[in-house]
Amino acid sequence: MMDAVVAVSGSAPAYVFMMIEAMADGAVRLGMSRALAYKFAAQTVLGSAKMVLETGKHPGELKDMVCSPAGTTIEAVRVLEEMGFRSALIEAMDACAEVSKKL
Repeated sequence: MMDAVVAVSGSAPAYVFMMIEAMADGAVRLGMSRALAYKFAAQTVLGSAKMVLETGKHPGELKDMVCSPAGTTIEAVRVLEEMGFRSALIEAMDACAEVSKKL
């Protein structure tokens, strides 16, 4: 399981940092200051992670709770799915694990 641990925990902070940076870039594009954008993005990731850990609910269930019918969030989720968000993470983790196996 060491290669999986490397991919999901050891290297994953970089994935999360990239997501925070991308979220902040999007907020800056929409007119928010850079400092505030980083703060909002990081706090959102922190709060979301705490909800997964504290509620014990499946992340998909928590996502569904945020997505109202024909709303803004489900539209954003649709675009993330269309752009391969989850597949990109899974493929990145596979690549990470492959390198870990060789070390």
